[in-house]
Amino acid sequence: MLEKKVLECDLCVVGGGIAGMCVAISAAREGVKVVLMHERPVLGGNASSEIRMWICGAKGENNRETGILEEITLENFYRNPTKSWAIWDSILYDFVRREKNITLLLNTTCMDAKVSNGQYKHGRNIKIESITGYQMTTQRMIEVVAKYFSDCSGDSILAPLTGAEFRLGRESKDEYGEDTTVEKADSMTMGMSCLVYGRETLNDVKFIAPSFATKLTEKDFEHRNPDIKTEAENFWYLELGGNRDSIGDTEELRDELVPLALGTWDYVKNSGKFNTEKWDLDFLGFLPGKRESRRMVGEYVITQRDISDGKVFEDEIAFGGWPLDDHFPGGFYHRGVPNTNFSTPAPYSLPYRALYSKNVDNLFFAGRNISMTHMAMSSIRVMATCGLLGEAVGKAVSIAVKNECTPHDVYLSHLDTLQSLLLDEDCFLPSMSRKVGNVCKKAVLLGANDIIRNGQDRAHKKYGTTEKTSKIILNKNDNISYRFDKAHIGCVHIVFDSDINRITIPGGIVERTHTTRANISLSAPVMHMPTTLCKDFTLTASLDGKTEDILCVKNNRKRCYHIPLNKEYDTLTLKLEESWGGKEIPLISFDFN
Repeated sequence: MLEKKVLECDLCVVGGGIAGMCVAISAAREGVKVVLMHERPVLGGNASSEIRMWICGAKGENNRETGILEEITLENFYRNPTKSWAIWDSILYDFVRREKNITLLLNTTCMDAKVSNGQYKHGRNIKIESITGYQMTTQRMIEVVAKYFSDCSGDSILAPLTGAEFRLGRESKDEYGEDTTVEKADSMTMGMSCLVYGRETLNDVKFIAPSFATKLTEKDFEHRNPDIKTEAENFWYLELGGNRDSIGDTEELRDELVPLALGTWDYVKNSGKFNTEKWDLDFLGFLPGKRESRRMVGEYVITQRDISDGKVFEDEIAFGGWPLDDHFPGGFYHRGVPNTNFSTPAPYSLPYRALYSKNVDNLFFAGRNISMTHMAMSSIRVMATCGLLGEAVGKAVSIAVKNECTPHDVYLSHLDTLQSLLLDEDCFLPSMSRKVGNVCKKAVLLGANDIIRNGQDRAHKKYGTTEKTSKIILNKNDNISYRFDKAHIGCVHIVFDSDINRITIPGGIVERTHTTRANISLSAPVMHMPTTLCKDFTLTASLDGKTEDILCVKNNRKRCYHIPLNKEYDTLTLKLEESWGGKEIPLISFDFN
């Protein structure tokens, strides 16, 4: 019998993709004891070096997702200017390992769960007691006993293991009044992809296709148009399985996808149509990247109608803005365009009630498996949006732990707290602004104007502000000070300009907006930090003429700082000393509570 190890924690997160990472980090930073169970050797899920899909998110000006994901992105600019996949993996690993409240279990597959059945609050009838995973590298069974669980596995593994309600496939257009052509509900989904990428070299490189590679011709690529010389080509359309079992048939589909990817590379290299003599095969994915499978059923089911109509939820905890991007189930072998693509009113509102189970007392979820219809998922599924959902779940768990309450109790009694925590951590909620303390509002402000204390941490149409009216521009070594009668200061909030539209980053729109790179040309740009971001700064506080340093940062790689003080002062001073390349230093927010 294999050795069994038992761990106890507040929260067990299953799945270490972008959503699961954000859940774990978000909760851990609030003091929650977290176990993160991930079945792969590297973190990142679809964004890892094993699969290599891009982290996409909301379209539109000033709609970039901030919070934890922006922290990771800025660190990637700093440490990974050539967009190395190995360094990218190490950055994701570092962001989890640096949190002392996270126990990371890599190479561990969730395979069992213990539940209790009964009558729980708010009509729930199941409670999870523990889950068990098998760790391949240690040949050990690991049981995790937790108060709360978050399924971020993509495939919703905790649904069949616990009895959590879920959906699979496409709803009929009548069920939710959605703009879909599906007359009768079915089990079809979007497919999965094994990607293939190339690298340009200085010498001619031959490619000899294996005998099992799929033979492809120009006709197979109608409406797909491969072009490895453009930065936008990532071969996402090498997709199969939407008309099959998106979980049970994965191995068989992989055995079709790998030959398809190699056949595509053979066509690109050897058809004579693309002048790719100096291009070498750089990556071939053997782990399919999935787009859709089981979706959990929560307190609320988000629909395409909610998105298209721009519904604003009272329990808004995140936003989306990717198009309604529904891929045809036939994938690569669907004749005609591979997907539909309808714009959404970015940013649109996403509700907390879609992030916890309708029938399991202590189950959260984040990622492409939240409570939503197939049509809604075609937009919400992208990883930047999933990261925001994960950050919201992490904060909700921290509230539940502190108050010993259920996920639904957080909605009923602690919603303001949840939204405030998210705003404090630089998560943009389009329907609201961050609250600024009365002492700050009344304080004498020197060296700036009221823009920096309006609680709006970016330029945005929702606020009626522009790039010029949302921030102040300072010179290097300028000081900004607040002076006020002695008062207890709980925290200081600072937001710098990280150029969320990526205007100061080299390359085309794809290079500027993605953390990673698909095909690598010899002319690929070398990245650098956004030149608008403050590089060095000092925050000091004074009382009765006695000054102390609160924070002194060199080589800053963060957009936002929310700094706890919990002490009496009468002066706060922020000195901006250096930028990452600009002659001036923009500042969006500097305030306190």
